[in-house]
Amino acid sequence: MASIGATSGPSASEEAGKADVELRVPADRAYASVLRTTTAGLAARLDFPIDDIEDLRIAVGEACAMVLGEAEPGTDLVCRFYQQPGELTVSVTGSVDGEIEPDEDSFAWQVLTTLATTASATTDDSSFTVSLSMVSSVASSLQEHGH
Repeated sequence: MASIGATSGPSASEEAGKADVELRVPADRAYASVLRTTTAGLAARLDFPIDDIEDLRIAVGEACAMVLGEAEPGTDLVCRFYQQPGELTVSVTGSVDGEIEPDEDSFAWQVLTTLATTASATTDDSSFTVSLSMVSSVASSLQEHGH
């Protein structure tokens, strides 16, 4: 399995292998908006500020673009959301035909890694996954000040 990017420690739900929320949509650009909207709703529930919510929406859109560019026609995207206080982790997975090399120089990857706290891409013979996490700017400032 090939992978790129930085990762942070897994959440309890990630360690258990079960997402807090999981959506399966057709691998079609028209459904990326469903994943972006779900991301915004979950981030709002975690009390993310509006700027962070918009950054997450954009980052998830770029993750979808990366996966959709490689996904086999007629397959599904599976989006998994893992929630922790002040942090949201999102993984977008599509079915592919053989291993691919994620393009670290692509515009989508550059935007994704700029907006997210951490991002990674993994691939194997049948799937390509782009994962990202964001720690709320409010949560990170509280941690910095020892609250």
